[in-house]
This record gives sequence, C-alpha cells and structure tokens, in this order.
Amino acid sequence: MTRKGISLRPTIDIEALGFDAGAHLLVKHALQQVAPGADIDVTGASAGWDSQLAAWCRSQGHPCQLVERDGHTVARVTRGHVQAGRWRGAMQTGHADPALDGAVADHAQPRWGLAARGATVEAGSPAMHFRLDQKSEVWAGRAADLYAQAAAAQWDPETAIDWNAPFELPDIVEDAVVQVLTYMIENEVAALVVPARFLGQLHPHYREVQAVLAIQCADEARHIDVFTRRVRLKGKGPALSTAGGQNSLKTLLDEADFSVAEFLLSVLGEGTFVSLLQFLHTHAPDPVTRQIARLAARDEARHVAFGMTHLAARLEREPAFRIRLANAVQSRNDALSGTSGLNEEVFDALILLAAGEFTPAAIATGYQRVQELMVDMAEGRQARLEKLGFAKDAAQQLSSLHTRNFM
Repeated sequence: MTRKGISLRPTIDIEALGFDAGAHLLVKHALQQVAPGADIDVTGASAGWDSQLAAWCRSQGHPCQLVERDGHTVARVTRGHVQAGRWRGAMQTGHADPALDGAVADHAQPRWGLAARGATVEAGSPAMHFRLDQKSEVWAGRAADLYAQAAAAQWDPETAIDWNAPFELPDIVEDAVVQVLTYMIENEVAALVVPARFLGQLHPHYREVQAVLAIQCADEARHIDVFTRRVRLKGKGPALSTAGGQNSLKTLLDEADFSVAEFLLSVLGEGTFVSLLQFLHTHAPDPVTRQIARLAARDEARHVAFGMTHLAARLEREPAFRIRLANAVQSRNDALSGTSGLNEEVFDALILLAAGEFTPAAIATGYQRVQELMVDMAEGRQARLEKLGFAKDAAQQLSSLHTRNFM
C-alpha cells in the first residue's frame, strides 16, 4: 500500500490486492485514522475492486461514492458512525473495569450471552437465559481482589505436602484420623457442589464473581483429593457417614437463593470449619494431617471472606434481608431437629486426637479441648454475624441454632 498526496484528504492505494484477499483491512485501518463523517480516497488496480469496495462499505455502514480523477476511478469513502451498517442496533455491555461508574449492569441482558463485559454485541445475537442475572443478588465489590489472592495462593498437593514424612500411629489413633477426614470429605463435597450449582446459573457479565466461585470449586476438589489421599496413606479406606450428617448437608444443596446459600455455607459453615481445621493443625498426631489442615484452612478463610463481602454489600442495600437470613437459620434448625447432629464417632475421634494418648488424664484433657473448640466455633459465628449487622443477642441466638454437624 502507498499513500499519495494528490488530494487534501487521505488517499490509499490498495494496488492489485482484492477484497477477497484482505484489501478491506487496509481500508478499515485508514478509516480508523479519521473521525466519523470524514472522508478518505481509495484507489486500486485489481479487476472489479471498486464494486467490491462499494459492497463492503454498504455492509459496514460507510457511504461510498465513485468519482473519476485523471482518467482513473477513485472511491471516496466516508467513515460511518458506530451504529451504522452491520453494527446498527448493537448492544453495549458496560465496561471491563468494574471500578468505573456503570461498568457492571444492575440487570444483565439475555442477549449479551457469553460476551465479555464491555464488548459491543451485534444485534441478532441469541438470548441466553441465566437465572442469576441481577447484580443485587450476586455482586461482591472485592470479588476481583479475592480471586487474585486465591489464584496467587494455589498450592500443589504433590509439592506442598510431604507425603513421605515418616510416622507410625497406633491403630486406634489412625482410625480416629481416618474417621475425622471421612467426615470432612463429605462436607467438602457439599462445599464444592453448592458453588458449582450456582456457577452454572450465573450470568457471565458478573465475571469476577464467576471467577471466585470457579476457584472455590477448584479449592474444594483439591481438599477432597488430599483428605482422601491421607485416609488411604496407611492402607485404610473411608470410615462412617451418618444419616444426620447427610441430612444436614442436604439442606445446603436444597437452598435456591444465592445469598442465603452463601450465608449458610460460607459465613456459618465454612467459618466454623476454619476453626476445626486450625484445631486439627494443632492437635493432629502426624505431620501430613497437620500440613493438610493448615493449607485447607487458608483456602476456607478466603471462601468465608467472599461470603462476608457479598452479604455485607447486599445487606447495605437491603437491611431487611437480615430477616430472611435469620429465618433461614431457624428453618434449617427446625428441619434438622430430629437428626442426631455430629457423628458420635467424629466427636470421639476429635477427643482422642486432642488427647494425644489413650489414658484417663489425657482423654479428660482431650474432651476439654473439644469443648473449647465448640465454644470457639460459636464465638466465631457470633462475631461474623455481628459484623453483618445483627444485634449481639440475635447473633448469639443464631449462632446457637447453627447445625451441630458444624457445616
């Protein structure tokens, strides 16, 4: 391509390049250098280049006039406006930077489909219906930061855990470790399934929240893997799972409201599990279990942070939503009133792990440590509830109603 100075307006020569071989790119680039409404001149030498140019201009919404100059055909092309031609009626979808005013829409349109937020979506694109398409239902202002933190903190089970660390435990102690981890596996499965279910219902316009949920699923999948590997490390298989525990987790899977599910799972359940994992990091009888507990607790703390951030934002807009959350805790407690709560074998296993040895004095110490754990769990739940704006008495009451199954 050469530029000529014959006229005051920009002129490009596409030479023998046809529009079926990429000449439109040269014209498009030249038009991008001028303002809408301004002209460029185009010349060419291939057969039928002028009619090809005219057809392309019509499809793109750029007026084109053919004129004669010194015995040669020159096409005068006027840059059209964005809403002309193919992009007439195109839809704007906010902005990629969520910090800009109006970047994230209050309602994500079905016809935005899978487009990146901020993209211009051509009219006629198919409608894709996502149940969670309201900003008020899903948004968390810190979602992008929390995702970045989570991405930076990912750990590889092969290198982060010393699977070959030497240790031998008495059978009764190894059985206790296996029972606790069996219980934790099914709870982590619930913590994977709940965000995974909402992930498929979330409009991609809210991509920061989508990313957080996706990495939470990855975290939980990794926890399930490492807990299972520890269960099998000494040749054993998973232990007991109770109907009460399954019923408790089913109530989480049955919750249809995103905010309520985040409240029950992340703020109350996973927050309680952080205390349990920290307890295991302190009292587990072997280095592998202690390493696993430390790493998993760090992940779970991020999940709690997202739940708190999301709920804080929603409650700031809708203070009355606290009533809905309180009712959800009460309803869950009522639904589980006939179940046994925490697996007795898990409770006994925790006592044994905290005891450190199988003597009356040690068992008494272990029992006291488990009681202190449950107090710590309750106080942690209460503190998070107060941070979400619940009065102290209400927070204490709701904390006490949380499932005895911990999650």
